[in-house]
Amino acid sequence: MLSGFKDFILRGNVISMAIGLAVGAAFTAVVTGFSDAFVIPLIGVATEGTGDYSEAVFEVQGVEFPYGLFISAAIAFLITAAVLYFCVVLPMTKVQNRFTKDEPFSIKAAVRDCPRCYTEIPAIASRCAHCTSEVEPVREALQKAGLLPAQR
Repeated sequence: MLSGFKDFILRGNVISMAIGLAVGAAFTAVVTGFSDAFVIPLIGVATEGTGDYSEAVFEVQGVEFPYGLFISAAIAFLITAAVLYFCVVLPMTKVQNRFTKDEPFSIKAAVRDCPRCYTEIPAIASRCAHCTSEVEPVREALQKAGLLPAQR
């Protein structure tokens, strides 16, 4: 029983996920610190507010609503999301696109419905296999399959 748990914990993807979570938590702390130290005071200057904007509250029937905390957290989230997108997601997408090869076109992958019996047939089919009615093949599918020259 414990050996299965040990195998689960020592599995590579679990350790990588744990490291990713730890780095993410540290990165979030850095972004929150940056947001609190620089961005929030700049918003206070721009809106002619005084002091720390994250401490702003409004009151309704004696209940305080600290909307400044929400704005501070939202700004930290936007900064974190932007940095992750532009520094991690976008470069990784470019790397993946560079190393992935174009998959060959599969003639049967492009499908459509038969106009008579509404069953699924290949887009390059000229006759339905189910009701045997003649259908017009899809021109783009014929071109991708190399059965027609490309249209100019």
